[in-house]
Amino acid sequence: MKRIAIIGAGIGGLTAALAFKQKGFNVTVYESAAEIKPVGAGIGIANNAMQIFKKLGIHEKIEKAGVKVSSMNITDHKLRSLSVMDLKEFEVKYGVCNISIHRAVLQNILAEEIGFENIKLSKRLLKIEQNENVKLFFEDGSIETADVVIAADGIKSVVRNQFFDRSQIRDTKQICWRGVSKVLLPKDYNNKAVEAWGKGKRFGFVQINDQDIYWYAVVNESLINQHDDNLHDLFTDFNNDVLDIIKNTSEDTVIKNRIIDLKPIHKWYNKTVCLLGDAAHATTPNLGQGACQAIEDAYMLAELYQEDKPIETVFKEYQKRRIKKAHSIVNSSWRIGEIAHLENSFAIYLRNLLMRCIPTSANNKQLQSIFNVDYLIDK
Repeated sequence: MKRIAIIGAGIGGLTAALAFKQKGFNVTVYESAAEIKPVGAGIGIANNAMQIFKKLGIHEKIEKAGVKVSSMNITDHKLRSLSVMDLKEFEVKYGVCNISIHRAVLQNILAEEIGFENIKLSKRLLKIEQNENVKLFFEDGSIETADVVIAADGIKSVVRNQFFDRSQIRDTKQICWRGVSKVLLPKDYNNKAVEAWGKGKRFGFVQINDQDIYWYAVVNESLINQHDDNLHDLFTDFNNDVLDIIKNTSEDTVIKNRIIDLKPIHKWYNKTVCLLGDAAHATTPNLGQGACQAIEDAYMLAELYQEDKPIETVFKEYQKRRIKKAHSIVNSSWRIGEIAHLENSFAIYLRNLLMRCIPTSANNKQLQSIFNVDYLIDK
């Protein structure tokens, strides 16, 4: 049986390992970290990804460990509603719901399903050699072999940089903070994901368990004083509920980074090596689809893979089916990031006015295009 090596134990890599394992294939995950350590605090698993997890038989575990999100609310900085997306219609249609969950909890659910014996830690990849099989060279001096390599090693993918044309990482010039707050919010926020848009900045939050609120804050770099990036000061004009969330967060747990993506590339495979998730199509987080698109990749690859089919044929079909939707997500998310971060007061007034006028049918049409995963399955 062919040996499948997956580089990276993020959500995409672990989902791929689970999907291949359930089909009876020999899979090993190689992760550079010494432990499966979460990057980020919380994560939203949208309906399309939950449909995949239902096919993999783990959606109920994820639902029990997280919190159901039945509406997504975009507001102004004072939490006055601009747009509400009701997700109940899709819960009924697909038999699953959107879930918010701590990233570490989701990773552990996946790792337990895969079996920790199939995940090798402290394996930082240096390079790959392709001959009659594939040799993987790691920083610790070890060498592993495989027949197929799936690179789920993120936006700065070592594998992509070695085997594919030079790609462009794009900088939004926005800075993001993420954290988990111990705060009791009014019941009005139950089962809601909220994102408040201000002047060149926004703040999102959602409950991820009985005690914790996951939040993120994104600010245009131009608005940040290099010597003072105190979040409370940056969001002092926002609703008090936002300030309470910030105040009740332990500062040493907050993660800060730049918002970047990968300019769309049009080749995801090279002989026996294939890209997955952020390595192929990293997106800004504005649609909440980064991990979800990696989950779709993982399921698609496992569905198409057959021992008696040439591997390049499998990869070609995977790319053909996935690239249009993945690139659409990347481009739409980039545009939303620009619209959400306007700084001109009149432009913001017009934006908010238009947001309130968008019909429910238009929002549902966009959500339908994101949530539909029928194209992944052969009829």
